[in-house]
Amino acid sequence: MFENNVKKLREKKGYSQKELADLVGISQSAIAQFELGSTLPNIKTAVRLAEILGTTCEKLVKEFL
Repeated sequence: MFENNVKKLREKKGYSQKELADLVGISQSAIAQFELGSTLPNIKTAVRLAEILGTTCEKLVKEFL
């Protein structure tokens, strides 16, 4: 769920993984790992991701897209 939501919202906003990573302040490989579902962000990063992607942390982890 989380991995699909991050990818779909990122693509909807027109961001590359690198662009999103730069906005969040993390590496592009971290975004790739989130989208692959191999790791999850810490809460601070999740909040920043949600803000940039125009959603909430709760919605990022739910199957809503």
